[in-house]
Amino acid sequence: MMREKKELRKSLQEKLKKMTKYEYEQLSYKIAQNLFSDSAWIEAKTVGITVSRVPEVDTYEMIRKAWESDKQVVVAKCDPKERTMHFRTLTDFAQLETVYFGLSEPIIEKTIEVEKEQIDLLIVPGLAFTKEGYRLGFGGGYYDRYLEDYKGEKLALAFPSQLLKVLPIESHDIPVDKIVMAEEIIEING
Repeated sequence: MMREKKELRKSLQEKLKKMTKYEYEQLSYKIAQNLFSDSAWIEAKTVGITVSRVPEVDTYEMIRKAWESDKQVVVAKCDPKERTMHFRTLTDFAQLETVYFGLSEPIIEKTIEVEKEQIDLLIVPGLAFTKEGYRLGFGGGYYDRYLEDYKGEKLALAFPSQLLKVLPIESHDIPVDKIVMAEEIIEING
């Protein structure tokens, strides 16, 4: 299972890297527009989101839009020793630092921790998704552990090449509620 996931992650990353800058920009834009029209986004007061890095769907525009709409933006901060994560407020991109694997995370001294119960909408990252809402993450298991008792709405953002018919699913995997794509929003009926 681990090897299968590792090989799948590698091939998906290769496939995503083949997108042109124009495709990437256009699809990210359309995904953002679909997200902004979704009720989960409209109703959310606090949005948990990752700061994207290419080739993930661009989230910078979404973060700016959330700020403009007076939503509280919270970004994940991982603790690699404990293999846990929590979310911290982000009111300015200058509150970010680059950590392992080139990830952008909030600087503890400049941000405030927000409890899980306060996050209305969590945008869950992933490399691949099925129409049933299952995801293949980046391999740390942070989100799987975090989602165990998360009660809010869970959304994913995906390019067409990230939607697969099947994925290796494990008993602890928790599906998202919706997958926002450029051409459609897939609603998963739990």
